[in-house]
Amino acid sequence: MISVARANEILNNAKSKRLMVVGDLMLDRYVSGAVSRISPEAPVPVVHVMNDTMVPGGAANVALNIQSMGGQAGMAGLVGDDADGEALRSLLSEQGIDTSGILSCEGLRTTVKTRVVAERQQVVRFDQEGAPDAVADHVGLLQDKLESLLDGVDGVIVEDYGKGVIEDDLVQRIMELAREKGVPVGYDPKDDHPVAISGLTIATPNFKEACGAAGESVHEPLVDPAIDPRLERAAAVLLEKWSPELLAITLGPHGMYLCRPGAGAVLLPTRAREVFDVSGAGDTVIAASLLALAAGADHVEAANLANYAAGVVCAKIGTAPCSRDELMEAIKASA
Repeated sequence: MISVARANEILNNAKSKRLMVVGDLMLDRYVSGAVSRISPEAPVPVVHVMNDTMVPGGAANVALNIQSMGGQAGMAGLVGDDADGEALRSLLSEQGIDTSGILSCEGLRTTVKTRVVAERQQVVRFDQEGAPDAVADHVGLLQDKLESLLDGVDGVIVEDYGKGVIEDDLVQRIMELAREKGVPVGYDPKDDHPVAISGLTIATPNFKEACGAAGESVHEPLVDPAIDPRLERAAAVLLEKWSPELLAITLGPHGMYLCRPGAGAVLLPTRAREVFDVSGAGDTVIAASLLALAAGADHVEAANLANYAAGVVCAKIGTAPCSRDELMEAIKASA
């Protein structure tokens, strides 16, 4: 738990904090409508389109969450020299996010995920993206800009979606610069994309990502985090492997599992009243956690704020950020 007064104090402090998000950029498109019949051409629903929207996705959603919760966000990553990349840049700029670290690269294709939604149910998803190897060819351009991009920041988030931007050389440079500047670093991993990283302030893998990174089985679902031995074993491995000050394993409807070196584990119950969609919840957790830490919260306070923020976005359909007002309302409702 965190008191309303303390949460308000932390979020007030967060207004002056600037975080840089480095990672894989995406554009999330939602085509929504209603279904009243099955196609005569094939046994599939016919969706009568009523709305077509685009929102920042992937690492861009992390930056959007920081901005929505009252912080100041900057975004660093790669997009294609195409209309989708320009649309993503515009969406972020409209929200006041610094996009000077977004590099448009000829030969790359901006990642776009198009979800067709009918009656609050996702019917199908289309992914358009380039090969990670093609992205890797341009990462050096981003690395060259890192020192200037991280100048004056209060924290850095490494957001990995496995699309090619987050690779070992770039990560090592981020950690080197963060140590020089004395700023915290948060890491949100991708389950099938190992990265050599250590000395973190906070790491926020989900259950599958934590088990995968620690060599634990991910085939059996998590039924009861209080008795599943994989959690304790995975946490022990990752505390040594990543050396984070705080390891926060997100567990979806089961809440969050917190571990710190030399301290016992803590299981935070979920704060979601209803879970409609967990898309983007991990983005919200890392954004809220590092923003709170930069604003003077201790590890447990930061995790509690992030837990409430995740509860807010799980009650929304699609990729969506948590605003400061929504976060405070959620905390007040449970006080």
